[in-house]
Amino acid sequence: MTGLTYSTYKTQIAEMAVVDPADTNFVTILPAMIDYAELRIYRDLDLASTSFAYTGVELALSAANRKLTVPITLPDGGSFMVSEQINVILPAGGTDPDADGASRVSLLPTTKEFLDTVYRSNTEDARGVPTHYAALSENEFYVGPIPAENYFVEVVGTYRPLAMSSENPVTYISQFLPDLLIMASMIYISAYQRNFGRQSDDPQMAQSYETQYQTLLRSAAVEEARKKYEGPAWSSQSPTPIASPTRG
Repeated sequence: MTGLTYSTYKTQIAEMAVVDPADTNFVTILPAMIDYAELRIYRDLDLASTSFAYTGVELALSAANRKLTVPITLPDGGSFMVSEQINVILPAGGTDPDADGASRVSLLPTTKEFLDTVYRSNTEDARGVPTHYAALSENEFYVGPIPAENYFVEVVGTYRPLAMSSENPVTYISQFLPDLLIMASMIYISAYQRNFGRQSDDPQMAQSYETQYQTLLRSAAVEEARKKYEGPAWSSQSPTPIASPTRG
């Protein structure tokens, strides 16, 4: 499989847009174009490659304090985006959920109103090992019961990797979804080159790239669903109009 690096991506976009790769204006908009293309793909596809399980000394619940804060910037430089699961690690003395003697308590997601009603007391006899959590923002959570002691936690969710750049020349998208990356980039550069409006020289340019992007997106979405066993009958198989009945 032939993917793209930052250098080959820059060259290919310049060729398709009929722009000098060294053109000052083109070089200036490259970071914005990459952001536009990558963010579209990350939002349109729930990529299995962006799933992670995060533990560490900075992820901890303090006794008598129900608030948990997950650092936005992760150790690899990526950004925390969506929480899918939060586990309290027992015993409290370690951060490794797979260490000998360690165990997880998987917290159930709920609402802040539920926590305020059911676990409203912060007296010593009302505290315990948390069993529920509620999201306050993308990286802040309340838990209940209010912790009886200090607990390390494990957060499972999705993150946003670092964007492709000259310092980060290869990304998952550039290697495994280069066709989508090119089409999304060409939609953006159509605005730079000829605008989106009816006054442009070629009003169909952006729409044509958008149509091709949507076509490629559909097949990529199917493949991502298969990776997570979200294919037909919750399997890893491709959809087929022939096989009947469905697995189940």
